[in-house]
Amino acid sequence: MTEPAEAPLKLYMLLLGSKAPGRHTEQHDFFFGIAASLKELVPAIKVFWRGAVGNLHIDGWREVNTVDGYNIKVILKEGAATPSPDKLFFINLGGYIAGRLEEQHYVILSVKPDRTQAIQNAKKAAFFKTNTITTVKGANAHIDDKYGLDVDDIYKIEEMLPPAQKAQYHLEITPGCDLPEDEVHLGYFRLDRL
Repeated sequence: MTEPAEAPLKLYMLLLGSKAPGRHTEQHDFFFGIAASLKELVPAIKVFWRGAVGNLHIDGWREVNTVDGYNIKVILKEGAATPSPDKLFFINLGGYIAGRLEEQHYVILSVKPDRTQAIQNAKKAAFFKTNTITTVKGANAHIDDKYGLDVDDIYKIEEMLPPAQKAQYHLEITPGCDLPEDEVHLGYFRLDRL
């Protein structure tokens, strides 16, 4: 009798939400993890967002299989072929709309050889062009940053993985053709019900 094949490992992108103690509104952050299922990620999610007692949840998620016409596949680092010159980047754009007291955000995944090209590509997004108030100093669309350098919230996805996953896995990025877009799942997903 043969044993059932293990489920393939997938790269997941999750939008997490939690209302931290002492805050008035729900806070959000993105989490990337590798597993065969969402449920397997729950322990790593809780380590990632410590202090979110009882209200940490998923507001949306996707399996990352296709980005910019490239296939994204999780493989073991041990025995992996030569890494692709292309990298998978996460970019968080921020911008403003006149009369609204909030910063808008737009997230992009991009496959490019380096950060500079990923940033140049992100600045072509419609969001970047439409979420700038030209008459107000400092209200321009930007790659969300902490230091005014216009590059801080751009990461290689492999840098964002939990430490054990960084050490064990590699993302294989290969050109594809006629690839379907990844399905995005939206809603309130409780961790204890995955």
